[in-house]
Amino acid sequence: MNGKERFAPSHDTLSGRNADIYFHRAKEILTAEGMSPEVVMEIFPGRDGIICGVEEVKALLARVLPEGSEAWGLEEGSPMSAKEVVLRIKGPYTAFGICETAILGILAHESGWATGARKVVEAAGDVPVLHFGARHVHPDVSARLEYAAMVGGCAGCATPAGAELYGIAPSGTIPHALVLCFGDTLEAMKAFDRHMPPEVKRIALVDTFKDEAEESIRIAKAMGDKLWGVRLDTPAERGRVTPDLVKEVRARLDQAGFPNVKIVVSGGIDADRIRLFREKGAPVDAYGVGSAISGAPPIDFTADVKEVNGEPRAKRGRIPGITDNPRLQKWDLSEYVG
Repeated sequence: MNGKERFAPSHDTLSGRNADIYFHRAKEILTAEGMSPEVVMEIFPGRDGIICGVEEVKALLARVLPEGSEAWGLEEGSPMSAKEVVLRIKGPYTAFGICETAILGILAHESGWATGARKVVEAAGDVPVLHFGARHVHPDVSARLEYAAMVGGCAGCATPAGAELYGIAPSGTIPHALVLCFGDTLEAMKAFDRHMPPEVKRIALVDTFKDEAEESIRIAKAMGDKLWGVRLDTPAERGRVTPDLVKEVRARLDQAGFPNVKIVVSGGIDADRIRLFREKGAPVDAYGVGSAISGAPPIDFTADVKEVNGEPRAKRGRIPGITDNPRLQKWDLSEYVG
């Protein structure tokens, strides 16, 4: 799927229905006055982070900027500093000014999520982090959240829409609901094995009915080499997943002859919890993380007009004229139109 299809803006975004009304009024006034000034607009973040949403902004600008316009920016997933110019647009204000709300919103939310993901991924070190946070946001934006989590460094995400946007296959085990429907974890895993394609990893969720270590060994004995791993998702009502629990499950699996069965930990995992697991030497093979990423705060972005018809011009408090940033790359938007 090319950039045009994957990141195409919605009808409401392209038409400006979700833009602040004063941008509509500005366009109406300029048009009525017969004015279409060429401006240079610069966009910068309010704090450090990882920029995300660039591909979506490219797809939007490709549809609204007329021939002869130009855009420069950082590439997706690049680190950015507070007040650093990360995007520069040059073109008729009446062509793209109405997109300011959308551009800032795209960058704010997706960069916030990507930055949150990066913090978790850095805490995990070499251990992969899977994103399971789609359930914490409105479904209309969940794919963007999952994409941003991947840009931030996650090794996988759960929803087909998010995985498709990033260009990977979705990741996931089995829900507690399936185990409860069968009334037995092993029976649920046997059914999973019968009906899921072989390329889908067999990962058993082992905290539903029995002791996690006991259930892990029971399933490992029944499934043998087919079992890729077990997932510990012990709820807060039973003390959550702890470093000692992970160590016990690992030791008992090893003693039973299953050293290759991996351990995935999920349930309220954030950067602090991951650091605790590492400090305690808990042998975790992968983390499933949700709200620590989905709940990451947006990063405020600001857009400033810095030049009008070739004349340096800016609001008070800003320096008129183009701000130099050698990190900006000129964008080729041709792949986003057709």
